[in-house]
Amino acid sequence: MTRPQPDPVYLSFLRQGKGSGVTRIEGLVMHPSLKENLLKEFKRRFACGGTLSEGTLELQGDHRDKIEAELRAKGHEVRRKG
Repeated sequence: MTRPQPDPVYLSFLRQGKGSGVTRIEGLVMHPSLKENLLKEFKRRFACGGTLSEGTLELQGDHRDKIEAELRAKGHEVRRKG
């Protein structure tokens, strides 16, 4: 099985001040419209808000475990940052 992209996808969790923090998905190589569709799917599945910022998907809350499982099921190599 070939990997869908040459480099790993990086997951990180950032908390700034108050709030539940943001899960970031960086390094995902795909067309911007496909990123929008993936973001929409994650937002619906995890019942959270999110945005696409400079090619990085950002979801409200800590969803690293669930997102890592989803991306690995799709054949991506996933690494965590931080």
